[in-house]
Amino acid sequence: MSDTNSIERRFTILGVFVAFLLILILGRMFEKQVMQHDRYLALAEDQQRFEEIEVAQRGRIYVHDTIEGMDSLYPLAMDVKKYAVMVVPQHIKDKEGAASKLSGLTGVSRDEIFTKINNDKLYVPAIKRGLSLADADMIKKEKISGVYLIPENVRYYPEKSLASQLLGFVNAEGKGNYGVEGHYDKELLGTSGMMVGEQDTLGRVISLIENKDAQDGTSYVLTLDRSVQYFVEKSLREALEEYKADSGTVVVMDTQTGGIVAMASAPNYDPNNFRDYAEDSEGIFVNPAIAHLYEPGSIFKPLIMSAAIDTGAITPETKNTFDWHVFIQGYEIKTAERKAFGEEDMTQVLQNSDNVAMVWVSEQLGKENMYKYLTKFGVFDKTNIDLDTEVAGSAPALKEWRDINRATIAFGQGIALTPLEMVCAYTAIANNGIYLYPHMVDKIIAPGGSEKSVEKREGERVISEETSKKMREMLYQVVEKGHSWRAKVPGFKIGAKTGTAQIPKAGGGYEESEDGLGVFIHSLAGFAPVDNPRYAMLVKLDKPKTNKYSENTAAPLFGKISSFLLNYYYRLSPTEPVQ
Repeated sequence: MSDTNSIERRFTILGVFVAFLLILILGRMFEKQVMQHDRYLALAEDQQRFEEIEVAQRGRIYVHDTIEGMDSLYPLAMDVKKYAVMVVPQHIKDKEGAASKLSGLTGVSRDEIFTKINNDKLYVPAIKRGLSLADADMIKKEKISGVYLIPENVRYYPEKSLASQLLGFVNAEGKGNYGVEGHYDKELLGTSGMMVGEQDTLGRVISLIENKDAQDGTSYVLTLDRSVQYFVEKSLREALEEYKADSGTVVVMDTQTGGIVAMASAPNYDPNNFRDYAEDSEGIFVNPAIAHLYEPGSIFKPLIMSAAIDTGAITPETKNTFDWHVFIQGYEIKTAERKAFGEEDMTQVLQNSDNVAMVWVSEQLGKENMYKYLTKFGVFDKTNIDLDTEVAGSAPALKEWRDINRATIAFGQGIALTPLEMVCAYTAIANNGIYLYPHMVDKIIAPGGSEKSVEKREGERVISEETSKKMREMLYQVVEKGHSWRAKVPGFKIGAKTGTAQIPKAGGGYEESEDGLGVFIHSLAGFAPVDNPRYAMLVKLDKPKTNKYSENTAAPLFGKISSFLLNYYYRLSPTEPVQ
């Protein structure tokens, strides 16, 4: 074969190969530019497109802070900026080194971090949340590849456990649970903002497609007073320790507005660390003042007495002589001390806390009237206070009432209600006979700072003004001469009634203690000053073990808190001689 033919053959082979390459390249170009045009366009747009979410700040929860008559606002719940340590394992070059450094800076164990990042994932849960700016800066200085610091709003409760069961908490997903946080979750939350746009390869913004500013949440000012709440919680804890009680609740309500001045229960929890309590018992998150029913015992007697006086069935001066026990439908009802008191007027019936006499009062009143007045006192329904988890009182429907129901309810057994329902009933007695609906919020603060007072629901008359006046005087005499005398405050007239109530068992009957003395709830409900009441209060101690009667436990606690309220919060001048 000649050299010329050989060269021509080589050029032919080369030409065929080049033609094949051109066909292959053109085919790939056709596929990408025509067949897969939409896919590659979407990828390009995705690289140019960006989204930034601006998280709204949750509204604050304020309380009043009254010091020496000067009122200011204090936040009990607020958002603070913290940082989350996020990692992209695929971007981390030295995973062992990163785990060691992050462990020293976050306090999370090295092994835990290494297990989380020893892969090629693009996302794993945060290494640590809630870091301060100073801690975040220390991590940033290390310049660890694949480690990112993401700012986030974290709910913070500066007073820790103060009013915790009233406030509730915000969980890890940002949702309010229990209390004010749960009830007003939507309003507190606000609306997050979003910026959507396009950027060039250097990350510079070319255009904005959407730009919506975040709308911060609404803030709330509660009727609660910080100084009163602090004093009440401190006094309650001391009482639990002194009387060796399992738990306790105190509610203070303004009798002229219906606002809750203090609402405390113990034990409680720190909402900053709510996770620490969830494993033990979620029950600690529930507010006993609105969610725990109990048989009130003798503090219920003034409600029945008020109704009987208001209907004209009796007067405070009505007298009668009662035995130490009475049988109703085969059930024996006895006085607490198993003795008769001789002839008594109705004030003395309350002073002596005479169960048998109260059965007689309920007979004069009649079960229909009794049920009607108790309905007006609100003991069968929720108060509809603006807090989560409230429950309604419990009692048989009127059609199911027998004589024994009427008789036992007359002295506070066979009916169950919450501490708040009990306080509201006493507020009606104190407030010239008008029931006030309790409320927790005083004012609303819009994100822009404008304030709006909350419109309060109009109260409803339960008993006449004259009956209210008579009952206030009768309960004053109970403190002066009856079992409630340890609730006295020098210089002021206090009206109150003690109650030592048995605790019902699920299967019927009542709990008993090993020593045979019984297991009781001690409580005292009352108001002050008698002539122009400013507050009503309930004190409740569960299963105290140092004394059998509430006059020696709940009454001194009531007196201690009342002294603070009258002298330092309301700053009233004494009206009675101080002995």
